[in-house]
Amino acid sequence: MPGAGGTTAARQATGAGDIPVDTPRVPAREAAESELSEPMYHESDPNVLQRGLNHFWDWVAGVFDAAAGTAPGGPAGLAVLTLIVIGLAVALWWRLGTPQRSSRPPDALFEGNGPRSAAQHRAAADAHAAALRWTEAVQERMRAIVRSLEERALLDPRPGRTADEAATQAGQALPGHATRLRSAARDFDDVTYGGRTAGQPTYLALSALDTELDEAKPLLPGDSRGATG
Repeated sequence: MPGAGGTTAARQATGAGDIPVDTPRVPAREAAESELSEPMYHESDPNVLQRGLNHFWDWVAGVFDAAAGTAPGGPAGLAVLTLIVIGLAVALWWRLGTPQRSSRPPDALFEGNGPRSAAQHRAAADAHAAALRWTEAVQERMRAIVRSLEERALLDPRPGRTADEAATQAGQALPGHATRLRSAARDFDDVTYGGRTAGQPTYLALSALDTELDEAKPLLPGDSRGATG
C-alpha cells in the first residue's frame, strides 16, 4: 500500500538521521588545527622574543632550584653562597682592575707612548723652554739625561724606572755627579708629582748637568776616583 510504503520510507529516513556520523580522526584533527591557526586565536600570544625570555628564565629558575636542593641550608644557603661569590669577584676586580690596566708605576720617569731618543727629548725640552713652559722643559730635560745614559750603556734600559732609581744607579757610574743627579731627580718629582711649578733656573741647571754628563767619563772597575769630566 502506498500509505504503508510512505510510512516505511519516512521511518527509514528518520532512523537514518539518528545514526551518529563517524568522521575519520585525521581529517578531524587537521580541521581543528586549521581552525586554531586563525589569527583571531593568537592575538594575545607572546612574541618570539618574549617566548625566548620565558624559556631562559624558566631554565635559570630550574638551575637555582637544583642548586638550592643540593646547597647546605637550602635556598638560604644558596643565597649566602651567591653573595660570597659576588663579593670575591668584586674584590678581585678591585685588586687587579681591568685587563687594560698598565703595570707602569705611577712615578715612572718615561711615559708609555713609546721610547724616544735623548736627542728627541732634548729637542722637546728646548721647544718647551722657548715657549716658557719651564715645568715641561724640566721634565723633558731629565728624560734626556737618563736616556743619554742608557744610550751610553751607563744605565740599563728598564721600563718603569723612576727618576730616583735612575739617579742612584747613574751616581754609581759617575760618582762625581751623584749629588747633582739626586737633586735633578727631586726637581723632576717635585714638578711632576708634587704639584710644584718649575722656573728657568731649574731648567738651566738641568741643561748644564746634561752637557757635563755627556762629556763625563764613567768610573772604571777598580778605579776609586770619581771622574767629573
